[in-house]
Amino acid sequence: MSDFTSGFWNIYIVVLTMLGVFGCGILLYAQSKHKLQPGESAEPGAAVGTTGHVWDEDLTELNTPMPRWWMWLFYITIVFGLAYLFLYPGLGTYAGSLGWKSTGAYQAELKKADADYGPLFSQYLKQDLKTVAADPKAHAMGERLFLTYCAQCHGSDARGNKGFPNLTDKDWLHGGAPDVIKTTIMQGRNGMMPSMAAALGSDKDVENVAQYVLSLSGSTSDPIKAVFGKAKFGACMACHGADAKGNQAIGSPNLTDKVWLYGGSADTIMETIRKGRTNAMPAFSDFLGEGKVHVLAAYVWSLSNDVNNPAVAAAPAAQQ
Repeated sequence: MSDFTSGFWNIYIVVLTMLGVFGCGILLYAQSKHKLQPGESAEPGAAVGTTGHVWDEDLTELNTPMPRWWMWLFYITIVFGLAYLFLYPGLGTYAGSLGWKSTGAYQAELKKADADYGPLFSQYLKQDLKTVAADPKAHAMGERLFLTYCAQCHGSDARGNKGFPNLTDKDWLHGGAPDVIKTTIMQGRNGMMPSMAAALGSDKDVENVAQYVLSLSGSTSDPIKAVFGKAKFGACMACHGADAKGNQAIGSPNLTDKVWLYGGSADTIMETIRKGRTNAMPAFSDFLGEGKVHVLAAYVWSLSNDVNNPAVAAAPAAQQ
Protein backbone atom coordinates (compact mmCIF):
# COMPACT_ATOMS: atom_id res chain seq x y z
CA MET A 1 0.00 0.00 0.00
CA SER A 2 2.96 2.34 0.56
CA ASP A 3 3.44 2.45 -3.21
CA PHE A 4 0.08 4.19 -3.56
CA THR A 5 0.78 6.80 -0.87
CA SER A 6 4.23 7.86 -2.03
CA GLY A 7 4.99 11.29 -3.49
CA PHE A 8 5.30 9.80 -6.97
CA TRP A 9 1.55 9.44 -7.38
CA ASN A 10 0.97 13.04 -6.40
CA ILE A 11 3.36 14.21 -9.14
CA TYR A 12 1.87 11.69 -11.57
CA ILE A 13 -1.67 13.05 -11.08
CA VAL A 14 -0.57 16.69 -11.33
CA VAL A 15 1.42 16.12 -14.50
CA LEU A 16 -1.29 14.02 -16.13
CA THR A 17 -4.01 16.56 -15.29
CA MET A 18 -2.04 19.56 -16.55
CA LEU A 19 -1.00 17.76 -19.73
CA GLY A 20 -4.64 17.01 -20.39
CA VAL A 21 -5.72 20.64 -19.91
CA PHE A 22 -2.91 22.20 -21.93
CA GLY A 23 -3.17 19.44 -24.53
CA CYS A 24 -6.80 20.41 -25.13
CA GLY A 25 -5.73 24.05 -25.47
CA ILE A 26 -3.02 23.23 -28.01
CA LEU A 27 -5.39 21.04 -30.03
CA LEU A 28 -8.02 23.78 -30.02
CA TYR A 29 -5.49 26.40 -31.12
CA ALA A 30 -4.25 24.17 -33.93
CA GLN A 31 -7.77 23.59 -35.18
CA SER A 32 -8.58 27.31 -35.06
CA LYS A 33 -5.84 28.03 -37.63
CA HIS A 34 -7.90 26.83 -40.60
CA LYS A 35 -6.29 27.20 -43.98
CA LEU A 36 -8.46 27.80 -47.05
CA GLN A 37 -8.20 25.11 -49.66
CA PRO A 38 -8.64 25.46 -53.44
CA GLY A 39 -12.29 26.12 -54.19
CA GLU A 40 -12.93 27.29 -50.65
CA SER A 41 -13.84 30.86 -49.77
CA ALA A 42 -14.05 32.78 -46.53
CA GLU A 43 -16.95 34.85 -47.89
CA PRO A 44 -20.39 33.95 -46.52
CA GLY A 45 -22.37 31.84 -48.92
CA ALA A 46 -19.36 30.90 -50.99
CA ALA A 47 -18.42 27.35 -51.82
CA VAL A 48 -16.25 25.51 -49.31
CA GLY A 49 -13.93 22.53 -49.53
CA THR A 50 -14.78 18.98 -48.56
CA THR A 51 -13.03 16.13 -46.85
CA GLY A 52 -13.51 13.99 -49.93
CA HIS A 53 -16.00 11.69 -48.20
CA VAL A 54 -19.27 11.11 -50.06
CA TRP A 55 -22.12 8.74 -49.15
CA ASP A 56 -25.17 7.75 -51.15
CA GLU A 57 -23.86 9.71 -54.14
CA ASP A 58 -24.86 13.15 -52.85
CA LEU A 59 -24.09 13.25 -49.09
CA THR A 60 -20.82 15.16 -48.89
CA GLU A 61 -18.83 15.77 -45.69
CA LEU A 62 -17.73 19.41 -45.68
CA ASN A 63 -14.47 20.65 -44.27
CA THR A 64 -15.54 23.84 -42.51
CA PRO A 65 -14.03 25.43 -39.42
CA MET A 66 -15.98 25.55 -36.15
CA PRO A 67 -17.82 28.81 -35.42
CA ARG A 68 -15.70 31.30 -33.53
CA TRP A 69 -18.20 31.63 -30.66
CA TRP A 70 -18.02 27.86 -30.16
CA MET A 71 -14.23 27.88 -30.05
CA TRP A 72 -14.23 30.74 -27.53
CA LEU A 73 -16.51 28.68 -25.32
CA PHE A 74 -13.85 25.96 -25.32
CA TYR A 75 -11.16 28.51 -24.42
CA ILE A 76 -13.32 29.82 -21.58
CA THR A 77 -13.81 26.26 -20.32
CA ILE A 78 -10.04 25.72 -20.20
CA VAL A 79 -9.53 28.99 -18.31
CA PHE A 80 -12.32 28.02 -15.90
CA GLY A 81 -10.68 24.62 -15.34
CA LEU A 82 -7.32 26.20 -14.50
CA ALA A 83 -8.95 28.68 -12.13
CA TYR A 84 -10.88 25.87 -10.43
CA LEU A 85 -7.73 23.77 -9.96
CA PHE A 86 -6.03 26.81 -8.42
CA LEU A 87 -8.86 27.58 -5.99
CA TYR A 88 -10.02 24.06 -5.08
CA PRO A 89 -8.34 20.65 -4.50
CA GLY A 90 -7.88 18.70 -7.69
CA LEU A 91 -4.14 18.49 -8.32
CA GLY A 92 -2.86 15.61 -6.22
CA THR A 93 -2.36 16.68 -2.61
CA TYR A 94 -2.68 20.39 -3.40
CA ALA A 95 -5.47 21.67 -1.13
CA GLY A 96 -6.40 24.72 -3.21
CA SER A 97 -5.88 28.37 -2.31
CA LEU A 98 -9.29 28.60 -0.60
CA GLY A 99 -8.60 25.61 1.63
CA TRP A 100 -12.02 24.09 0.88
CA LYS A 101 -12.66 20.50 2.02
CA SER A 102 -15.66 18.28 1.44
CA THR A 103 -15.46 17.17 5.07
CA GLY A 104 -15.57 20.80 6.14
CA ALA A 105 -18.67 21.42 4.04
CA TYR A 106 -20.27 18.29 5.50
CA GLN A 107 -19.51 19.36 9.06
CA ALA A 108 -20.94 22.80 8.34
CA GLU A 109 -24.15 21.21 7.08
CA LEU A 110 -24.33 19.04 10.20
CA LYS A 111 -23.92 22.07 12.46
CA LYS A 112 -26.66 23.90 10.61
CA ALA A 113 -28.93 20.87 10.84
CA ASP A 114 -28.23 20.52 14.56
CA ALA A 115 -29.04 24.18 15.06
CA ASP A 116 -32.31 23.83 13.14
CA TYR A 117 -33.50 20.43 14.35
CA GLY A 118 -31.54 19.90 17.56
CA PRO A 119 -34.15 21.55 19.82
CA LEU A 120 -36.87 19.37 18.28
CA PHE A 121 -35.05 16.14 19.14
CA SER A 122 -33.98 17.51 22.52
CA GLN A 123 -37.57 17.91 23.63
CA TYR A 124 -38.21 14.22 22.95
CA LEU A 125 -34.98 13.26 24.69
CA LYS A 126 -36.51 14.51 27.94
CA GLN A 127 -39.48 12.16 27.56
CA ASP A 128 -39.85 8.47 28.32
CA LEU A 129 -39.37 6.23 25.27
CA LYS A 130 -42.90 4.84 25.52
CA THR A 131 -44.30 8.36 25.61
CA VAL A 132 -42.28 9.25 22.53
CA ALA A 133 -43.50 6.10 20.77
CA ALA A 134 -47.12 7.17 21.31
CA ASP A 135 -46.53 10.65 19.85
CA PRO A 136 -47.70 10.69 16.18
CA LYS A 137 -45.21 13.38 15.20
CA ALA A 138 -42.29 11.56 16.82
CA HIS A 139 -43.50 8.29 15.26
CA ALA A 140 -43.35 9.86 11.78
CA MET A 141 -39.86 11.22 12.49
CA GLY A 142 -38.70 7.81 13.73
CA GLU A 143 -40.10 6.14 10.63
CA ARG A 144 -38.15 8.48 8.35
CA LEU A 145 -34.98 7.83 10.34
CA PHE A 146 -35.58 4.08 10.10
CA LEU A 147 -36.14 4.16 6.34
CA THR A 148 -32.96 6.21 5.90
CA TYR A 149 -30.56 4.34 8.18
CA CYS A 150 -32.03 0.92 9.02
CA ALA A 151 -34.10 -0.28 6.06
CA GLN A 152 -30.99 -1.36 4.12
CA CYS A 153 -30.56 -4.30 6.52
CA HIS A 154 -33.93 -4.79 8.21
CA GLY A 155 -36.09 -3.96 5.17
CA SER A 156 -38.55 -1.11 4.69
CA ASP A 157 -41.19 -3.20 6.48
CA ALA A 158 -38.73 -3.98 9.31
CA ARG A 159 -39.28 -7.72 8.86
CA GLY A 160 -35.61 -8.36 8.29
CA ASN A 161 -33.91 -10.81 5.98
CA LYS A 162 -31.53 -13.73 6.20
CA GLY A 163 -28.99 -12.72 8.84
CA PHE A 164 -30.92 -9.56 9.80
CA PRO A 165 -33.52 -9.76 12.59
CA ASN A 166 -37.24 -9.17 12.19
CA LEU A 167 -38.12 -6.14 14.34
CA THR A 168 -41.89 -6.57 14.18
CA ASP A 169 -42.13 -9.70 16.34
CA LYS A 170 -41.30 -10.02 20.02
CA ASP A 171 -38.26 -12.25 19.55
CA TRP A 172 -35.16 -10.32 20.67
CA LEU A 173 -31.60 -11.55 20.92
CA HIS A 174 -30.59 -8.93 23.50
CA GLY A 175 -33.99 -7.94 24.85
CA GLY A 176 -36.88 -5.83 23.57
CA ALA A 177 -37.28 -3.30 26.38
CA PRO A 178 -37.17 0.31 25.12
CA ASP A 179 -33.92 1.14 26.93
CA VAL A 180 -32.26 -2.04 25.63
CA ILE A 181 -33.26 -1.20 22.07
CA LYS A 182 -31.80 2.28 22.51
CA THR A 183 -28.56 0.79 23.84
CA THR A 184 -28.40 -1.56 20.85
CA ILE A 185 -28.74 1.34 18.40
CA MET A 186 -26.34 3.57 20.31
CA GLN A 187 -23.56 1.04 20.90
CA GLY A 188 -24.17 -1.57 18.20
CA ARG A 189 -23.96 -5.31 18.70
CA ASN A 190 -21.46 -8.04 17.81
CA GLY A 191 -22.80 -11.58 17.67
CA MET A 192 -20.59 -14.60 17.15
CA MET A 193 -21.26 -18.31 17.28
CA PRO A 194 -18.08 -20.38 16.99
CA SER A 195 -17.80 -23.46 14.83
CA MET A 196 -18.91 -26.43 16.90
CA ALA A 197 -17.89 -29.19 14.49
CA ALA A 198 -14.72 -30.07 16.42
CA ALA A 199 -16.47 -29.93 19.80
CA LEU A 200 -19.23 -32.29 18.69
CA GLY A 201 -16.94 -34.80 17.02
CA SER A 202 -18.06 -36.41 13.80
CA ASP A 203 -20.26 -35.08 11.02
CA LYS A 204 -22.86 -37.61 12.15
CA ASP A 205 -22.96 -35.89 15.53
CA VAL A 206 -23.52 -32.55 13.80
CA GLU A 207 -26.47 -34.04 11.95
CA ASN A 208 -27.90 -35.53 15.15
CA VAL A 209 -27.63 -32.24 17.05
CA ALA A 210 -29.32 -30.44 14.16
CA GLN A 211 -32.23 -32.89 14.38
CA TYR A 212 -32.44 -32.37 18.14
CA VAL A 213 -32.49 -28.58 17.65
CA LEU A 214 -35.35 -28.99 15.18
CA SER A 215 -37.26 -31.07 17.70
CA LEU A 216 -36.95 -28.34 20.34
CA SER A 217 -39.30 -26.08 18.39
CA GLY A 218 -41.67 -28.81 17.32
CA SER A 219 -40.36 -28.82 13.77
CA THR A 220 -40.29 -32.01 11.72
CA SER A 221 -37.27 -34.05 12.79
CA ASP A 222 -35.89 -37.58 12.98
CA PRO A 223 -36.75 -38.77 16.52
CA ILE A 224 -33.95 -41.34 16.68
CA LYS A 225 -31.27 -38.89 15.57
CA ALA A 226 -32.73 -36.31 17.94
CA VAL A 227 -32.18 -38.66 20.89
CA PHE A 228 -28.51 -39.06 20.00
CA GLY A 229 -28.26 -35.33 19.38
CA LYS A 230 -29.62 -34.50 22.82
CA ALA A 231 -26.66 -36.27 24.40
CA LYS A 232 -24.28 -34.09 22.39
CA PHE A 233 -26.19 -30.86 22.97
CA GLY A 234 -24.29 -30.39 26.21
CA ALA A 235 -21.56 -28.66 24.20
CA CYS A 236 -24.11 -25.95 23.31
CA MET A 237 -25.60 -25.38 26.78
CA ALA A 238 -22.97 -22.84 27.81
CA CYS A 239 -24.59 -20.30 25.49
CA HIS A 240 -28.10 -21.57 24.76
CA GLY A 241 -28.78 -22.92 28.26
CA ALA A 242 -29.94 -26.31 29.47
CA ASP A 243 -33.48 -25.45 28.35
CA ALA A 244 -32.17 -24.14 24.98
CA LYS A 245 -34.01 -20.84 25.48
CA GLY A 246 -30.90 -18.77 24.97
CA ASN A 247 -29.35 -15.95 26.94
CA GLN A 248 -30.14 -12.32 26.13
CA ALA A 249 -27.12 -11.16 28.14
CA ILE A 250 -24.84 -12.52 25.41
CA GLY A 251 -27.31 -12.42 22.52
CA SER A 252 -27.69 -16.19 22.36
CA PRO A 253 -30.92 -17.11 20.49
CA ASN A 254 -33.82 -19.14 21.81
CA LEU A 255 -33.89 -22.49 20.00
CA THR A 256 -37.31 -23.54 21.26
CA ASP A 257 -39.34 -21.16 19.13
CA LYS A 258 -39.58 -21.18 15.35
CA VAL A 259 -37.79 -17.89 14.78
CA TRP A 260 -34.62 -18.38 12.75
CA LEU A 261 -32.13 -15.73 11.75
CA TYR A 262 -30.58 -17.76 8.93
CA GLY A 263 -33.32 -20.30 8.29
CA GLY A 264 -34.69 -23.34 10.09
CA SER A 265 -33.99 -26.16 7.64
CA ALA A 266 -31.82 -29.09 8.70
CA ASP A 267 -29.14 -28.17 6.15
CA THR A 268 -28.98 -24.57 7.35
CA ILE A 269 -28.75 -25.59 11.01
CA MET A 270 -25.95 -28.03 10.19
CA GLU A 271 -24.14 -25.30 8.28
CA THR A 272 -24.44 -23.02 11.31
CA ILE A 273 -23.07 -25.71 13.62
CA ARG A 274 -20.17 -26.56 11.29
CA LYS A 275 -19.08 -23.05 10.30
CA GLY A 276 -20.47 -20.81 13.04
CA ARG A 277 -21.96 -17.36 12.44
CA THR A 278 -20.67 -13.82 12.81
CA ASN A 279 -22.95 -10.80 12.83
CA ALA A 280 -22.30 -7.13 13.53
CA MET A 281 -24.60 -4.15 13.88
CA PRO A 282 -22.81 -0.80 13.74
CA ALA A 283 -23.09 1.79 16.50
CA PHE A 284 -25.05 4.94 15.63
CA SER A 285 -24.27 7.09 18.68
CA ASP A 286 -21.61 9.23 17.01
CA PHE A 287 -23.35 9.30 13.64
CA LEU A 288 -26.88 10.22 14.72
CA GLY A 289 -26.49 11.53 18.24
CA GLU A 290 -28.59 10.56 21.25
CA GLY A 291 -31.56 12.76 20.32
CA LYS A 292 -32.20 11.05 17.00
CA VAL A 293 -31.45 7.61 18.42
CA HIS A 294 -34.00 8.25 21.17
CA VAL A 295 -36.75 8.90 18.62
CA LEU A 296 -35.58 5.99 16.44
CA ALA A 297 -35.55 3.56 19.39
CA ALA A 298 -39.09 4.59 20.31
CA TYR A 299 -40.21 3.86 16.76
CA VAL A 300 -38.49 0.44 16.68
CA TRP A 301 -40.11 -0.48 20.01
CA SER A 302 -43.52 0.51 18.63
CA LEU A 303 -43.12 -1.94 15.74
CA SER A 304 -43.72 -4.89 18.06
CA ASN A 305 -45.87 -3.21 20.70
CA ASP A 306 -49.30 -1.59 20.73
CA VAL A 307 -48.45 1.93 21.86
CA ASN A 308 -52.13 2.79 22.22
CA ASN A 309 -52.74 -0.04 24.69
CA PRO A 310 -52.55 1.41 28.23
CA ALA A 311 -51.48 -1.96 29.66
CA VAL A 312 -48.51 -2.13 27.27
CA ALA A 313 -47.53 1.47 27.91
CA ALA A 314 -47.65 0.93 31.67
CA ALA A 315 -45.82 -2.42 31.71
CA PRO A 316 -42.38 -2.37 33.35
CA ALA A 317 -39.48 -2.59 30.91
CA ALA A 318 -38.25 -5.82 32.51
CA GLN A 319 -41.45 -7.60 31.49
CA GLN A 320 -41.10 -6.79 27.78
